[in-house]
Amino acid sequence: MTEQPEALRLAERLDDFAAASMFEFYAEELNDAAAELRRLHQSEREGWRYADELEQERKRLHSVNAQLLEALERLVNDEEYWDAMANARAAIAAAKEMK
Repeated sequence: MTEQPEALRLAERLDDFAAASMFEFYAEELNDAAAELRRLHQSEREGWRYADELEQERKRLHSVNAQLLEALERLVNDEEYWDAMANARAAIAAAKEMK
């Protein structure tokens, strides 16, 4: 059995105290406090879920960045590519002179 989160355990205790209270004002305050604890607990869970999603996205982007850096490094070190680029530049310059 999984242990109940402390906030939810305390919220239940507040509900119990509210039910046992002889004073309506205190019962309302205790019920409000219990509801707020539950709301904060849910908000915290959503925050952790969002943090997990962000961590997954960070890891994905890190992986993509590593792949891009590797491709760029191969491109920079590829002499055939640079020779082809020089030939292309020469062909463009020659075409411009023909105009």
